[in-house]
Amino acid sequence: MAENFSRRTLIAAAGAFAVANAIGGSSFAQETAAKRKIIGINCSPRKGKTTAAGLGVCLNAAKENNPRIETELIELAELSIPAQLAAGQPLRAGESDDFPLIVNILGDPSVAGIIVGSPVYFGNMSALCKAFLDRLMTFRKDGFKLRNKVAGTLAVGSARNGGQELTIRSIQTALMCQDMIIVGDGQPTARIGATLWNQNDSIEGDEFGKQTAINLGRRVAELAVLVAR
Repeated sequence: MAENFSRRTLIAAAGAFAVANAIGGSSFAQETAAKRKIIGINCSPRKGKTTAAGLGVCLNAAKENNPRIETELIELAELSIPAQLAAGQPLRAGESDDFPLIVNILGDPSVAGIIVGSPVYFGNMSALCKAFLDRLMTFRKDGFKLRNKVAGTLAVGSARNGGQELTIRSIQTALMCQDMIIVGDGQPTARIGATLWNQNDSIEGDEFGKQTAINLGRRVAELAVLVAR
């Protein structure tokens, strides 16, 4: 199973990354640099629900595809990500910002790919997903630090054709602006990403959708390892 990152574990992981940088050429730093990680980003305001389940299928498939792959799942529902900071506007009174924790995690050189998952709200991504993508501007401004990392996208809708593909396309457009390598779910279907159907608050009955998630996870892992070489 993919490791589930809460706010507390995000802080711990960010600290470990800082330590690895500080000790430079030590065996610990070398071991960290040798790892290949794929990070799942759950952009649903509902922690642990259908979008998280879909990402779990992706991440498990990625890990099974190659023993060198490690996976982690970040639940944005637990974090505060003020969207206005992307436009240079200040925090509101009493508001906090957890996005620097995500910057530390995604900035780890061992991260070779990410899979962004969003529920479909009114035919497009969640507000939380849009805030996350807008805040990624910090990587673009800092020399396109996400360049050449592999990115896959997953969407969960309340119908079989409930806006999943439009949501995926919208997310992919934002990730292209980071100069990332965008992939779909690969052969044999080779479509744009993982499209899942939420039936009674579950994806268990959606065999077609789960297969697209498996294919997407495999494809992200496959290309992430190739690019990392």
